[in-house]
Amino acid sequence: MRSCTLRRDARSRAPSAGSSRGAIARCEAFQWSGLAPNQKQVESPFVGTFLPRASPTAEPYSREGQTVKRGDVLCIIEAMKLMNEIEAEFAGKIVSILVENGQPVEFGEPLFILEV
Repeated sequence: MRSCTLRRDARSRAPSAGSSRGAIARCEAFQWSGLAPNQKQVESPFVGTFLPRASPTAEPYSREGQTVKRGDVLCIIEAMKLMNEIEAEFAGKIVSILVENGQPVEFGEPLFILEV
């Protein structure tokens, strides 16, 4: 399985919504890396803005190295002024958080890598 990590090249830009290159073009600006057999990724279910905490002064929902259970809140994706809690779909340990606070995310973009 391949994942799309969020290390952007300063010279590249994300493709436009009308890109004719389809799904492959969505991750054009990102470097690809493989997942270990015991790792899974949590992807964004829709387009929005990644928020790791409920408010600027609150503690983040998740941290690298934290163990999570199925149903634990990992982050918020704000879309059209609605705050949507993103829950873990499986239990595991957070190996990597791939996006930064306030960063725009696309549908299917990996947010976290969990070791299961």
